[in-house]
Amino acid sequence: MLRYLLALSRPRFWLYLAGPVLVGVAYGAGSVGELFGLAAVALFAYFLFPANVYLYGVNDVFDAEIDRENPKKDEKEVRYRGQQRVAAAVAVSGLLLIPVAAVVPPGAWGWLVAWLVLATAYSAPPIRFKTTPLLDSVSNGLYILPGAAAYAALAGVQPPLWAVVGGWLWSMAMHTFSAIPDIDPDRRAGIRTTATALGQGRTYAYCAAVWALAAGAFWLLDWRLGLLIGVYPVLVVGIAASEVDVSRAYWWYPAVNTVVGALMTMGGLWRLVYG
Repeated sequence: MLRYLLALSRPRFWLYLAGPVLVGVAYGAGSVGELFGLAAVALFAYFLFPANVYLYGVNDVFDAEIDRENPKKDEKEVRYRGQQRVAAAVAVSGLLLIPVAAVVPPGAWGWLVAWLVLATAYSAPPIRFKTTPLLDSVSNGLYILPGAAAYAALAGVQPPLWAVVGGWLWSMAMHTFSAIPDIDPDRRAGIRTTATALGQGRTYAYCAAVWALAAGAFWLLDWRLGLLIGVYPVLVVGIAASEVDVSRAYWWYPAVNTVVGALMTMGGLWRLVYG
């Protein structure tokens, strides 16, 4: 069961939720000691594993029929087959957010509630954002909400507007790019997404444009962050112009995101230690 939940949680993508927490902590902390405070540790621990079990578990439970057409379930992930224990574990993972909220300041609660709502509504009926082009992309701003919560919890104020806007746009493009390998299986299953509506070529263009907007938003916050996020539109244009299979390129991004996130976090830690 534990092995199944580990696979279901997509370990390769754990830092997509936990990484923003590290960034939020690094920029929100007022001292080195706060980096290891209860709020920071609780948020990181939750969004490293339980949150991923919940997010991807809800997705797998409600996509069981659709995933029959998806080869990733046989190669890179696991296939949900109606196991009641799995559904129960997913529900418990969602409920674990309650004790986490109890140890963080109220200023972070709104971000946590927004994450839980979007993480559920993305896959679960009646809303199922993932089946509506553009809304599937926009709703994936949920990935930066843990970082906003961490910043609010440690800084005692809400995160800068341009950081939220830039992070949200980055998440939108990342989600839509990750949907490109699923265009054919989604079309066969009758699922409409931004990627199936645009097709591969125009989805590349969409991702490049949204990532460029994200870089612009971060530039308004700090030009160095803008240059860092500027890697993404350049990379996607390079992939589109090359003969690299997008199904292969897709699996590069956990490493790319880890490096970019680490550099962003190091910038926050440098500010904290050296001023």
